[in-house]
This record gives sequence, structure tokens and C-alpha cells, in this order.
Amino acid sequence: MSKLIVHTDGGARGNPGPAAVGALITTEGGEVLMRLSRKIGQTTNNVAEYSAVIAALDWIKANDSALRRFNIEMIQFYLDSTLVVNQLNGLFRVKDPNLRNLMVQVRQLEQEIGGNVIYTVIPREKNQEADILVNKALDGK
Repeated sequence: MSKLIVHTDGGARGNPGPAAVGALITTEGGEVLMRLSRKIGQTTNNVAEYSAVIAALDWIKANDSALRRFNIEMIQFYLDSTLVVNQLNGLFRVKDPNLRNLMVQVRQLEQEIGGNVIYTVIPREKNQEADILVNKALDGK
């Protein structure tokens, strides 16, 4: 089974404050397919975390035909946000209306992409490249 490895991160300075997303998508073998570093305006850390997942899923959907050569059967997401991972895995309820809307977007993209999507929480130290991409956008580099 071939899988995509997706590291995402989102952050806001001030919470809410200026926010950005970062994402790194690689093949299982480590080939980098996409790096994303983008400002998303003023928002909260949690909205930024969801926005990073959505940005990665949007890219996967837009590049589906190119990705077919890898015979992807699974998309493995790694995030350092326990809240977002637990909400996406159905362990925590999504009470905030803004986050609920973002969850709906995630679910729609998952359905459009098809395949098996897995969300795993990892320590911040193991998500450094995605974190660097967030800070790069926030610092304007």
C-alpha cells in the first residue's frame, strides 16, 4: 500500500492574531511533492490548524491525476494539535461553529479525494518542517 505523508501546522501570533499555515507533502519514500507556506489573515490557532489540513487536502485534490502514478491508497496526516486530531478522529465534539464549518470542509474534501485518510498527533519537535513553513509565512520570508 502506497501512502502520502502530510505534515501540517497552523499558527496565530496573538491568538487571535496574524495567522499562517504550513504543509509538507511527501511520498512514503521521502520525495517532496509540495511545500506550502501562506498567510491566512487574522484568526485563531485552531482555525489555522484546520486551514492547514484543508490547504493540504485541496492540493491533493487538485493534483489527483498526477498523484495516480504513486498508486496512493492512504493519506497519513501528522499534526501537533491534539484538539484538531481528536476532533477529526471523532474523539472530541466540535462545539465551536467556526471549527464545525471547517470540519465539514475537511469531510467534503476527504469524500472527493476518496481513499483512507488518517490523522495522527505528534510532538511539536517531530513537526518542525511544517512549523518552519508557518513561521516563514508570518515573518514574510
